[in-house]
Amino acid sequence: RNRFGSDYALSVTGIAGPEGGTAAKPVGTTFIALASRGETTCRRFNLGTHREMVRSRAVYAALELLRRHILDIK
Repeated sequence: RNRFGSDYALSVTGIAGPEGGTAAKPVGTTFIALASRGETTCRRFNLGTHREMVRSRAVYAALELLRRHILDIK
């Protein structure tokens, strides 16, 4: 965020599958981080087991986190 002079930064990582999951982090486990001027938050999600569904849901979840932050919706 600082390097590019942006107000917000989103980061998404996780295990979209079909392989790579463990008991502690099953397929579909996704972490989304949002950084703004005053804070950085990270949330964990389980977004299903189908790879393309996990990827699509991760995009929607990340954008929803950003939308809620901008509108200050808790």
